[in-house]
Amino acid sequence: MPADPAANLSKILESPSYRVAYKDVDFLGRSEMRAARIELEYLKPELYLQENGIRSTIVVFGSTRIIEPSDARRRLELAEKYLASAPSDRRRQRAVTQAKHLLERSHYYDAAREFARLVSAACQDPSLRGENVIITGGGPGIMEAANRGANDVAAKSVGLNIRLPHEQQPNPYITPELCFQFHYFAMRKLHFLLRAKALVAFPGGFGTFDELFDALTLRQTGRMQAIPIVLFGREYWRRAVDFQFLADQGTIADEDLNLIDYAETAVEAWEIIRKSEGRGIKD
Repeated sequence: MPADPAANLSKILESPSYRVAYKDVDFLGRSEMRAARIELEYLKPELYLQENGIRSTIVVFGSTRIIEPSDARRRLELAEKYLASAPSDRRRQRAVTQAKHLLERSHYYDAAREFARLVSAACQDPSLRGENVIITGGGPGIMEAANRGANDVAAKSVGLNIRLPHEQQPNPYITPELCFQFHYFAMRKLHFLLRAKALVAFPGGFGTFDELFDALTLRQTGRMQAIPIVLFGREYWRRAVDFQFLADQGTIADEDLNLIDYAETAVEAWEIIRKSEGRGIKD
């Protein structure tokens, strides 16, 4: 039986195939559209950053778990209280030990905030607006501290958030029109380094290592301009990664050790960066 024209027209108008492609979220979410989604994740931040006059950035990485000292102290008190109800519980003992270490490292939160404040304040001159803008992963911990430091002096800062299995909210100190949410780690990493004049890595875990070694590899292979890579906290980093051992074993060149600088204070880190002339990533 032939279709009723009126009923068929209604079905046509309601069919997913009739949606305008760029408005069809279901279509854009298909696996075959991955290339288009990757392009969009490049273009959207790029255009927003251009429109906001962001010409160069300073990247700050670090642990989400290194929090403000007062919060770290409260976290330790809670862990100790939890342990007190079951003193022989090894997991609770471990939690107290880790909370103590994180409290010991919590001064890095203040250092990251001071560093970002120092950089952002130095670049408030009209001739420097849009230069050396603080950019972070947009999450808590060290990232929050850096965005907060820029906010302390009413400066713009960027946050590149990413969708994770455990939902990550952006911290509240990012410039609203410069906070982006990514699905693809690759595009996020590209935007971290595209305008970077320096990278400062505070103590961190897998995420920090991933981003740090990505930058080191690009520098080592000449795919990136000679920006400084500053590891904040020599004692932590030298214990976490024995770069000298790698050179001694011949798995990296002795010259590769020159890719890394160490800093203990915000002023020291900023002085290292000021003496550099990095211009970002190569095409």
